[in-house]
Amino acid sequence: MGLFNADKILVSTEEFFALYRGIAEASSDPGFGLRLGTEERLERYDPIKISAISARSFRDAIGRVARYKQLTCPEEIRIVTRGDEAAVQFAWLLAHDKEPPLLVDVCFAWITSLAHRGIGRPLSPKRVELQRPAAHRELYEKHFGCTVKFKADRNALVFHKADMDLPFVTHNPDLLGVVAPQLEAELVQQLAQKTFTEQAKGILKHLLAGQRPGIQDLATELHLSTRTLQRRLTEQGVTFQRLLDEARRELAHHYLLHSSRELNETAYLLGYEDANSFFRAFQQWEGTTPGQWRTVQRNAQVTSQPIAAS
Repeated sequence: MGLFNADKILVSTEEFFALYRGIAEASSDPGFGLRLGTEERLERYDPIKISAISARSFRDAIGRVARYKQLTCPEEIRIVTRGDEAAVQFAWLLAHDKEPPLLVDVCFAWITSLAHRGIGRPLSPKRVELQRPAAHRELYEKHFGCTVKFKADRNALVFHKADMDLPFVTHNPDLLGVVAPQLEAELVQQLAQKTFTEQAKGILKHLLAGQRPGIQDLATELHLSTRTLQRRLTEQGVTFQRLLDEARRELAHHYLLHSSRELNETAYLLGYEDANSFFRAFQQWEGTTPGQWRTVQRNAQVTSQPIAAS
């Protein structure tokens, strides 16, 4: 209860997950998370959501939320494009356990609610992928207006690629011109507290979603010329390739521990041309295969959990 006496309430990812598990246990409504994520009243939007609803398009809106989320929590929102599909995924960077199903419901419902409000009409995903066992299928398919795939390798909202570029009828450049500069200023201040290499590696993780970012891509995100970026990296005693490898290694650990996706899919998300390239890199990092590493780590997590007294 002492948290509520603090000027600014800060909780760990584990505590945040525990809150949502507690909400799920206290509620007998299987659609509670969907209702929590469907906010209809604009006056309840925080500045980050206001910047999203004022954006030019659905893609721009998600991009702004993803960028400014760095101000509030260690969470990433990624758009992974493959073929004619664009998957929206949420990643909790400091999580040791999978995110609670109720939290997934809230996040996915909010994204579809944002699209509905911004585009001016309902926008159904192509499909919804959920890692959990099948339950209340009719409820979820009615809410999202599409097929829901349970026991999937990932939690994802999958849209048609063309949907991401649908314009927002709520686009408001004047309001965006008021809100965005303040958010950018706060973001710059927060990022300044990190080392340059940490900033660069964090950006590379964001760029890696199914792509192969080059040094020019990183320079663009940092608002630097390629030559200036190269000089800054040299001053820090690192190379672009080393940063890219470290970003891939850390993301690989996250994907292997917190998802059940196939190793081929993990390789794709890390920007490798094929699974063999990923396997060779991982063998150099850890001295073992990705599959063996995941098994060892998950077994270690199980054995380290406390046993309840009978």
